[in-house]
Amino acid sequence: MKKMKKLLFGFFILVSVSYAQVINAIALVVNDDAITIYDIEHKMKLFNINKDEAIGQLVDEVLFKDLITENNISADIFDVNSYLEKVASNNGMDLYTFKSIIKQKYKNYAAYEDNIKNNIIKQKLSNKLIRGNLKIANEVDLKIFYENNANLFQSASKIYVRKYASSSKKELLLIQTNPMLNSANVEQSDIILKQDELNSQLRFIISDTKINTFTPIFSSNKKYTSLLIKKKEDIKTIKFEDVRDRIFNIVMQDRERKYLKDFFDRLKLTANIRIVR
Repeated sequence: MKKMKKLLFGFFILVSVSYAQVINAIALVVNDDAITIYDIEHKMKLFNINKDEAIGQLVDEVLFKDLITENNISADIFDVNSYLEKVASNNGMDLYTFKSIIKQKYKNYAAYEDNIKNNIIKQKLSNKLIRGNLKIANEVDLKIFYENNANLFQSASKIYVRKYASSSKKELLLIQTNPMLNSANVEQSDIILKQDELNSQLRFIISDTKINTFTPIFSSNKKYTSLLIKKKEDIKTIKFEDVRDRIFNIVMQDRERKYLKDFFDRLKLTANIRIVR
């Protein structure tokens, strides 16, 4: 019996080692970078895509990394803060306030900053590749996009919320995990907010919060405050003039994506790609 157990144990070890060797085996080599079977299967599972799509994404990533190295492109914490300051300013907030909101929304703030850094690097490379190669969107292009995508530029005139306020941030965090909890240290009130009366900070917070969801905690009248969004009413389409700059960015980003896709499709034709298995 003991001998049988040892044989079975040895068999399982052998199978595990064999599987590990297969999963870590190189599937293809792009220039000098190897892509393993594990890389492909992980990408398929992560994005729920098929094998060919996963390989295509991985090849693009290798080629993109090579271009970044060739062009000596990088990003540091100063680039990240500059980016965040711009976003904060566009939404009527200082950097400190904006970061406090983001840190509540994203549990892993370091990962969020890493993602911003990667996006900055991509944008720097994109700017270099597309410089002089994109047609600038004109007024007609913008109005056509606005008319065809009116649903993207709508906002509620009235927002029904339950307001929670306290001098203790900890108490509000408890309320957010259990809205039915009653606390003598937390003031509650049902109010109706009007979109045109909100400041930029509150407008940003509310527009980014779904129904039956709490906003991040923010400071108001020397107290910590969080709003439970109950209902958004009287939906109206924002005037074209008020979203013109936003539409311009959307249209140009779409043209940029298409240009880069064509660029990488052409780059694949000249890349040294060897299929191993």
